[in-house]
Amino acid sequence: MVRIKPFKGIRPPKELASEVASRPYDVLNSVEAKAEAGERSLLHIIKPEIDFDPIADEHSQEAYEKAMENFRIWKEKGWLAQDGEEYYYIYAQTMNGRTQYGIAMCCHYDDYLSGAIKKHELTRPDKEEDRMIHVRNQKANIEPVFFTYPDNAEIDAIIEKWVKEHEADYDFVAEDGFGHHMWVIRCKETNDRITELFKGIPALYVADGHHRTAAAARVGQECASKNPNHTGNEEYCFFLAVTFPASHLRIIDYNRVVKDLNGLSKEEFLKAVEENFVVEKKGKEIYTPNALHNFAMYIDGEWYSMTAKAGTYDDNDPIGVLDVTVLSNLVLDKVLGIADLRTSKRIDFVGGIRGLGELQKRVDSGEMKVAFALYPVSMQQLIDIADTGNIMPPKTTWFEPKLRSGVVIHSFEE
Repeated sequence: MVRIKPFKGIRPPKELASEVASRPYDVLNSVEAKAEAGERSLLHIIKPEIDFDPIADEHSQEAYEKAMENFRIWKEKGWLAQDGEEYYYIYAQTMNGRTQYGIAMCCHYDDYLSGAIKKHELTRPDKEEDRMIHVRNQKANIEPVFFTYPDNAEIDAIIEKWVKEHEADYDFVAEDGFGHHMWVIRCKETNDRITELFKGIPALYVADGHHRTAAAARVGQECASKNPNHTGNEEYCFFLAVTFPASHLRIIDYNRVVKDLNGLSKEEFLKAVEENFVVEKKGKEIYTPNALHNFAMYIDGEWYSMTAKAGTYDDNDPIGVLDVTVLSNLVLDKVLGIADLRTSKRIDFVGGIRGLGELQKRVDSGEMKVAFALYPVSMQQLIDIADTGNIMPPKTTWFEPKLRSGVVIHSFEE
């Protein structure tokens, strides 16, 4: 059982939605954000360091204060305005002709603490603290987290009916070609039914936004500790999420590039890999992994297929079955000497949205020596890992399209 509620969203007027909404804070560096940010872009609030010349330290006090100032200005100018009633918001995204439909809602921090909101990644304290400062200062969740839930036929039917019968409040295509659409559910009976239905959902799963989720929960705890009359119903107990049925989501590949062969020649490296993999040369045309435990490797101008040999992995272990685990154990650690993916400076990670040509480019440039492409993790694998209390290895999942920040904001300011 999970506890959710509608909320009075802060959002841009319809005619400004595409201008205000931006990519999330963590998919752009400061230079990219400064170049991309238009006058009304939410990037001025979520990456306020871009308003300084030269660009300020994103963790500096002046940057945090600038974020607060900009949020206030955006509301004063009417670029962001709060709805007068509490609503749920249907938020849909279209990519490559396929649309996924989620609900923007408020989730309760107790569900995160109790494990009813399940995670599959570890968080870093420094990143949590940075997000906490933003939430604490703004008294708002400026950017939503990205959750998923087990499919529910009645929830699907409610969304389908509302979308069919009502015009979208927002409907725009962002510069990356992805479509974003939103409907405000202005019907108390419908909203009440959604709240009731989610009481029967056994768990929510963090798809993307582990640090923002942890930070929001910690701020909620802070606020509760300072309120002697805390009841658990206060607005600060809730944080913003967009939650999609699991069947709507697709995880795309998250690939690896490595700077050197750990002192081995190409021939020695390939021989070492062949101990645990069937290796086939594929030539100069890009090769894409076609099944679980099949990998693509690019080295010295040529692509190879690598298929893990039977007995080198454990399909009954939710972590052992993952191809990131197989590659990490049998190649990155055993052959290349990269034991800690979180700290090694010899490895980098490339989201599949960039295409396998990006791997080839980075090796051909001489920046990297070898690249590995992985078969994507499935939603069921993610759910199995979260349900068993396990943690995925670093850089395992990449969801696309990303949620657009600024489509709707949740405030807990009194």
